[in-house]
Amino acid sequence: MVRRIDVTGAGGVSLAAWEFGDPPKSGENEPRPGVLLLHGLMGRASHWAPTARWLSERRRAVALDQRGHGQSEKPEQAAYTREAYVDDAEAAVEQLGLAPVVLIGHAMGALTAWQLAARRPDLVSGLIICDMRASALGAASQREWENWFKAWPLPFATLADVRKWFGEDDPWVERPSPSRGEFYAEVMHEGPDGWRPVFEPEQMLTTRETWVYDAHWEELTQVRCPALVVRGLDGELGRAESQEMVRVLPHGQYAEVADAGHLVHYDQPDAWRSAIEPFLDGLDGDGAVG
Repeated sequence: MVRRIDVTGAGGVSLAAWEFGDPPKSGENEPRPGVLLLHGLMGRASHWAPTARWLSERRRAVALDQRGHGQSEKPEQAAYTREAYVDDAEAAVEQLGLAPVVLIGHAMGALTAWQLAARRPDLVSGLIICDMRASALGAASQREWENWFKAWPLPFATLADVRKWFGEDDPWVERPSPSRGEFYAEVMHEGPDGWRPVFEPEQMLTTRETWVYDAHWEELTQVRCPALVVRGLDGELGRAESQEMVRVLPHGQYAEVADAGHLVHYDQPDAWRSAIEPFLDGLDGDGAVG
């Protein structure tokens, strides 16, 4: 089962959190360890559904719709800064009673996760970083994204059109990727004229400025809990940078997933679980998870 829990984020922004799995059975006095899953830019909590259901067998698994995404609020005047996203994640951990929590983040969500782990080591017992760079991307990247958003043939007439464009016809697609098409179909909603994204592209551009122009290596060095860096072999995080991230993390480990691009947990869900399971099991010995 899945149930929604409302969280109040920074500046009073209303956030939707989603808890996966059945509630504790009567007589279970020992609380299950918490896991908070943070999606990437343009994503939503439901992208984590298969992972969260798997985790819920042994843990309390919650996925968060971050501000501007999914069913959380998208105020025009709200802050879409690193600090705001980290504040929101911190609020979710505290309001939901998840600490000491394992944070699992993809892309933007991974950056939020390691920044929270650096800021609040008392809240975080483990960290999984999925396909997110610590280096700044550069101004050219932002211009490319601006042009890419303009190229979207909105509105889409059907969800099948969404899947086909993002999975095959998008100029950024090097080879057909059904999982990519499914990923974007998940973030569309139907209006009077067709299907459009649930997010505002301008808010997404504002959000990504914080890693386009700024590097985030220093926060990695401040992470005190065990941390796993996972990359897809065809993803956006290169092997050299990922291994340097592992090196600067005080307790860093490394895993890679073959035949996976940036959307590692979507491209190869079984291999993704196999990559992170030993790390999660390793936390068991510290009483953090399991």
